[in-house]
Amino acid sequence: MNCKLPSISLGTWLIIWNCILILGQILILRKKFHPAQFLQVPLSFLFGWFTDLGMQLVSSIPVNAYPLRLAMVLIGVIILGFGISLSVIANVIMNSGEAFVKAISDTAHKEFGNIKIAFDIFCVILSLILSLLFFDFTIVGTREGTIFSALLTGMAVKFFNGKLSKPLSKILCNSTAN
Repeated sequence: MNCKLPSISLGTWLIIWNCILILGQILILRKKFHPAQFLQVPLSFLFGWFTDLGMQLVSSIPVNAYPLRLAMVLIGVIILGFGISLSVIANVIMNSGEAFVKAISDTAHKEFGNIKIAFDIFCVILSLILSLLFFDFTIVGTREGTIFSALLTGMAVKFFNGKLSKPLSKILCNSTAN
């Protein structure tokens, strides 16, 4: 959408998308949607604003070597997967994208990581469809890094959940018991 309407920043589009996902959670969870989850709204604004800030900060850094670009994507996927895993295990207020996936996962009684992979693939397909519609059947803004991220982030979450869930749950349960 940012490529089609560049006057609206990527961060602003993320804010809009995140608010749509919050509405989706309300529809999925209904009475199980806790009012505290509305804290995702200011979190969505912060996420959007920091995305714009981050884009400005790194836009002048040239990364011309393709293998370096792929390595940066993979490092980002690992860091993102680790962070998502921590927020899922701790059961804290999450980014609305992850909270939407958790709502589906909890409602369908399916593993979070698997639903995350499916949701990310859905988002990539949606971006490809929008690109084809808006740019005369040309793909704009979605490349292999996007596809790698969609496929690998959920796998990273599953990996970290498997490694961290039991030890962190023990720590979290012991700290709440004190």
